[in-house]
Amino acid sequence: MSTPQPENSKHPENTPSAAQEPPAADDTNAPAPEHPSADGRTPAVVLEHLRRDYVVRTRADGERRRRRRVVRAVDDLSLQIERGEAVGFVGANGAGKSTTIKMMTGILRPSGGSVQVLGREPVPERRHLAREIGVVFGQRSQLWWDLPLRDSFGILGAMHRLTDRQREARLERLVEGLDLESFLDRPVRQLSLGQRMRGEVAAALLHSPELVVLDEPTIGLDLVSKEGLRRFLREDRAERGTTLFLTTHDMGDVERLCERIVVVHTGAVAYDGTLDSFRARLGAPRELVVDLAAPRREHLALPGAARTVAIEADGIRHRIAFSGAELTVPALLTVIGTQAEVSDLSLTEPAIEDLVRQISAHGGL
Repeated sequence: MSTPQPENSKHPENTPSAAQEPPAADDTNAPAPEHPSADGRTPAVVLEHLRRDYVVRTRADGERRRRRRVVRAVDDLSLQIERGEAVGFVGANGAGKSTTIKMMTGILRPSGGSVQVLGREPVPERRHLAREIGVVFGQRSQLWWDLPLRDSFGILGAMHRLTDRQREARLERLVEGLDLESFLDRPVRQLSLGQRMRGEVAAALLHSPELVVLDEPTIGLDLVSKEGLRRFLREDRAERGTTLFLTTHDMGDVERLCERIVVVHTGAVAYDGTLDSFRARLGAPRELVVDLAAPRREHLALPGAARTVAIEADGIRHRIAFSGAELTVPALLTVIGTQAEVSDLSLTEPAIEDLVRQISAHGGL
């Protein structure tokens, strides 16, 4: 019979991740670097032939016993991230993103392959690694549910062995950059989703980690708060040289924060490179929405790489799909401007989910 675990003061569904446990003194001997970079430092992340299996037991109709079935969540995934890089790690739901992060942070032990984070093995050295990484999980919290947000930062500062001066100096920067002042003294359970997410990001950055892992950091944020968070992450990374590992379904997060995108599909890497190259290889169309100063119900004359997909609002709004690899927005607007006056415009990029579906249909890149 299993022993019941004691409850803590956090919300029952918001237990802190293992990556945020206080550092211990029993794992100070790091393994020798195995993948030195050109500057002699180990990369931030090295995943080699990483694999993770889950055992699922299901009962078929008419059978008494459940059958054992092995589900492979991550399958032979290899990836190397240098220190200071900003990488978007994206894919459809169930692609293996969260499982990979849990192995990187020491929460899960790999079924096969190897993982090194900042030169350390996450599972045996997870407490020491907690000093060097900051993690935000969308479905897990490191904040104390019934305490004011400010008190959570005080506790986390003590867990990470920050001095009062270190904690206050860093917190001052976070409060200003993430606009936390108005709800610092409010219990976490009373915060909106957007406010709590900003608090979670601040908690992950409080101890100035070398590697920051963010899972859907802009979820629940309005447009102003979302752009403010992105701006702060860019500035903080530029100041501190932090490595950023970001999972998201928001292409805007990837475009504004990352130089590199890694797409995972069925537990393996389907693409690793720049975002522009990714779009170009798939031929994914962009969409330009133009509002004209005067109604025009007939189609605009467009270059061969563009086509009108819809005319709305009695001819005021024209939706135009075009290939970004063959045609730039200024060139397209020049053509449109010779036929009609444009009063407003917006640009829509192909959604990550749509691009991943194309990868699935093509069987990879």
